[in-house]
Formats: sequence, structure tokens, C-alpha cells
Amino acid sequence: MSIDEGAEGALQLTWELVGRGWARCRLADGSQTASVIASYCTDALADLVAGTSELYGQKRSARFFFDAEPQELRWALRSADGAINVTIYKFPDIAVSPDLPDSDGTVMWQSTHPRPTFAHTVLVAAHTVLKEHGETGYLTKWAMHPYPVALVQDLRRLHMRDDVCTLPHDLSWP
Repeated sequence: MSIDEGAEGALQLTWELVGRGWARCRLADGSQTASVIASYCTDALADLVAGTSELYGQKRSARFFFDAEPQELRWALRSADGAINVTIYKFPDIAVSPDLPDSDGTVMWQSTHPRPTFAHTVLVAAHTVLKEHGETGYLTKWAMHPYPVALVQDLRRLHMRDDVCTLPHDLSWP
């Protein structure tokens, strides 16, 4: 698969640690934007990276959630024809929402991108936060979970092996 998205519809994803135990994930694709918050009650960055990795191979979907205290932000990734559809649902109370179907949530974000684009964007966001904080600084700010080194390395390996990606891959460890 190759990346074939023009700059207009290019996916942007940033991951920012905002205080102790909180992160903000911002998404934009040229026509819409979203900003979601995650608390350290879930290992949100690791879940995003692992969920993306799950779509290499036979699996066609991955689901995970961010705890936004008290909301649940449920991510549903679906793979079809070399593209990943990303839908983020918001539920008002994480204490009851795990038993609810996606249709009971409010769609915060929905966008479809080639798998190489999505995987590359997730990798860049993960590497950017590592460069900014380092592993020790990440753990200090995130508090409950270390930086997901092995998961990021695995996604990078899968991306480099299975995707034709013409974007720069300066994803060296700081």
C-alpha cells in the first residue's frame, strides 16, 4: 500500500501531555478537527499504537477507549481495502458505557485514510512526545504507565515492512 493523500486531506494527529496524568490528542484531516482528552486511568498512547498495529495481518477491526473521567472516548478502527476508518464515540459515563453499543455514543470524529497514512501519523505523534519528554519525563508526566517503547517499535516494524510510504521516516530514538 502506498500513501496517496493530497495535503488538503492529509491526516494530522498530535499527542500532548497536559499536566500530570492527562494527555490531549488532536486530530485534523482538512475538513474537520477534534480534540480528545485522556487520563492515565487508561494507557491511552499505548492503546492507540497497539490498536493501529492490530490492523496488520488478519484482523479487520480494533477497539479501545480513553478514560476522560467521567466520559469514555471509544475508538473503533476498521480496515477495508487498504484504508482505516477511524470513529471516536463519546459516552457520558465510563461506569456504564462499556456495556453500551457504539450507536448509543455521540460521534466526535470519523475519517478514513490509507493505512500507511494513519500508521505513519500515529508513529510521528508517538515519537514527537518521546523526543519532547524522553522515557523518564514521559513516565513522570503520565504517571501510571511508561512510554510504550516495544509497541511503537513493533508498529514501526510493521509499517516499514508492509506499507509503501513515501513520507520521511526520521523516527530515531532521542
